[in-house]
Amino acid sequence: QVQLVESGGGLVQAGGSLRLSCAGSGRTFSVYDMGWFRQAPGKEREFVAAISWRGGSTYYADSVKGRFTISRDNAKNTVYLQMNSLKPEDTALYYCAADKIPYRSGSTRVSLYDYWGQGTQVTVSS
Repeated sequence: QVQLVESGGGLVQAGGSLRLSCAGSGRTFSVYDMGWFRQAPGKEREFVAAISWRGGSTYYADSVKGRFTISRDNAKNTVYLQMNSLKPEDTALYYCAADKIPYRSGSTRVSLYDYWGQGTQVTVSS
């Protein structure tokens, strides 16, 4: 059974930092792109960041570029999202996801991912 479990969310003041983790099991995640997405109340799920299966390429939404960093440890089947300089508009439920197709890079659309975690809430107060 494939599982993705996020952790690390919480309440933080504007300007603060959080580090999200996503632990995978039941699949060889090291050959798949991994992504982070977020969904705020009343809004569609949106792309935040993605990392290629080897970790050599990273992709970011313009809204988080320069503030968030995605990384992965394939030996631990874990993906991370370091979030710095957080803003109230970053408040959302954050999901990690695994690409549908192995050895593909540059997956930034929701439809390209097939396994999703349950989400971890990030709330940034002003």
